[in-house]
Amino acid sequence: MKLFLTAFLQVFLVAANTLFISRLFYPGIAIAGFLISFFWSYNVKKISIGTIKDRLIYCSGAMIGGLCGVFSANLFNIDKS
Repeated sequence: MKLFLTAFLQVFLVAANTLFISRLFYPGIAIAGFLISFFWSYNVKKISIGTIKDRLIYCSGAMIGGLCGVFSANLFNIDKS
């Protein structure tokens, strides 16, 4: 569950950051950028020695994190104008 959650959070932030960048929302870009790297540094250590089951769990967390990240970032309703 921990591996799923950290993968979820990393890709959640990548998806959200994509929207923040496209809308030039600098506070979101800064926070998400820092946290993406933080979670990546943890995840790469865990998944590099993981089993195929660990990798499937990680990928599932990343998939759902991406979907939820885009959905959540859209809730900010940030407009460039």
